[in-house]
Amino acid sequence: MRVDRRAFLGGAAALALPAQAKAAKASLSLDKPMAAPDWARMQRQLLDANAVACETFYAAYVDRRDRLKVFERWGANDGPDDAAEATNDWYLLHALGGSDRIRTLAARFWEGHLRQFAAARTTDVPIARAGMYFREFPVQMDWQHNAEGLTSFNLMGLSSPRDPALLARTRRYADFYTGRDSTAPNYDPDRRIIRSLLNGSRGPMLRQATPLDWAGDPFDPTPFHMEHGETSYQQTLDHYAEYGDVVGDNPLNLQATTLGLNAYALGGGERFRTWALDYLAAWAERAAKNGGLLPSRVRSDGKVGDDWWQGVYGWGFSPIVPQTGMREDRNRVPRSITAFMGALLMSGDMAYIDLWRRQTARINDAARTIDGTLSAPTMHDAQGWYGWKPGPYRTNGFEIWYMSQRADDRAAAGDDPWIAFLEGRNGDYPVQALTADLARVAQRVTAREQDDTTPQTRLADWPIGINPASVKSLVQLMTGGLHIARPPWSKTSPPQGGVPLHCRLRYFDPVARRAGVPADVGALVHRLADRETEVTMVNLGRQARTVTIQGGAYAEHRIDGVMVDGRNMAVGGRDITLRLEPGCGARLVLAMTRYANRPTLAFPWDR
Repeated sequence: MRVDRRAFLGGAAALALPAQAKAAKASLSLDKPMAAPDWARMQRQLLDANAVACETFYAAYVDRRDRLKVFERWGANDGPDDAAEATNDWYLLHALGGSDRIRTLAARFWEGHLRQFAAARTTDVPIARAGMYFREFPVQMDWQHNAEGLTSFNLMGLSSPRDPALLARTRRYADFYTGRDSTAPNYDPDRRIIRSLLNGSRGPMLRQATPLDWAGDPFDPTPFHMEHGETSYQQTLDHYAEYGDVVGDNPLNLQATTLGLNAYALGGGERFRTWALDYLAAWAERAAKNGGLLPSRVRSDGKVGDDWWQGVYGWGFSPIVPQTGMREDRNRVPRSITAFMGALLMSGDMAYIDLWRRQTARINDAARTIDGTLSAPTMHDAQGWYGWKPGPYRTNGFEIWYMSQRADDRAAAGDDPWIAFLEGRNGDYPVQALTADLARVAQRVTAREQDDTTPQTRLADWPIGINPASVKSLVQLMTGGLHIARPPWSKTSPPQGGVPLHCRLRYFDPVARRAGVPADVGALVHRLADRETEVTMVNLGRQARTVTIQGGAYAEHRIDGVMVDGRNMAVGGRDITLRLEPGCGARLVLAMTRYANRPTLAFPWDR
């Protein structure tokens, strides 16, 4: 190992230096031979397999105008948000080290689908008669679906932070919610609320919603795969029969703060961060006044009443399923934890996670023994708690532990094979996880080859299940991060779309001037702790490679020092650059201070 620093210290002394004393960029060279690990070869194989499969998927489901070949509809079941999800995880693949072609196709599709659904119109649904998109954004929908539709968009900055069009678009989208754009008066800055559950580029819905608003124009569903199993248009309407209570704020709207985070991190200005944190703080204050529980309904005057549990997708939302006549619990409040994770990223303040720990404790305080089994509630209405499930309430436990890294949060995270690996109890996990993702790519390729649907018999949500991009193992193993997506990423996590990347490490190729590991390079995060990260870096190739390691997706974590082969080097910055000689590698222990820096998407060489 060679280093280019004058101060090369032994023991822990280097890690104790103040950050301002270590402002210079750190770099070192790794020249110790390492046998090629199976996991490293499989990472490269998975990146390549994804690239090939995504290219053939694009040819099958996207036309020459870069538009999705589907039956176009408006609605929460199968609307424009589902179309936007057709290339989910392609930007993430590129940011990890996937081919530039992946990013090119994903960018083309985003532009094509914007044109497609700006031109698509409804006949009966009033808000979309002039286009399902206006100013390149959904005209009016809830933030479960808005967020899902922004899954790719919210990750574009990982690979293209200097794109002026991306910055302009992100600022425009964010200003639909900051109160700056008078044509979309979604936000009330005095009351610190988004004024309706249904909102978008044409503003908020300030009346009772109808099933038509949610379900879209009449159509015959029989030729299509229907996600909820409807066999008639009437059943589609009936699915939304109890979805009328939309006026006032709803915790799902907190997902809009991701636009503020990205606008700030792309260099759009401090006001976006200020707005996002102020809006999140307003919700934290409401939870504190509501006995530690995040309300699911905030009235138009900004106040929380005795009906705090009401609202569509709220604590007491259990509508009837038309196919069965039975009620189904659809509490989506837990999904909003990802917005508070973003607040921690923007502020460094763990109080945003403490809120969720207190809420969990409050729910568990209501636990009771049912048929001899301790059970906790998941729902609440005018009669009190209901929706009892065996065991303690652990929803969001994985996220709370991941963000806090506190030992007393560990139990609520549940039993997960990735955590077991990080704790040294599941050494086979890297190969098993990569094998599973390689199999998933192959399965999706087979599904595409056997798909007999046509553009006239497939809805916009159909290609999502065939999209071959498979990145969960890469995100976990390479970055020590969460692949927040649908389906859920852990047993205690709700599904969620449109969430920024939360990870411990990111990688860049300073030679190619792009995001992701260079060719031939593999990375494996072995251990996560509050103040340390252990990662193995290896070069499988026959030529030297240079890679920059950054603390966090947004450079939010400070790397204080690095230990290699028992020797310590001070770093004190957002990143460190390694030169990996051919066939060489090493296991690094990075001393870190998490959430020490303001978030930025700028590449290391541009800041």
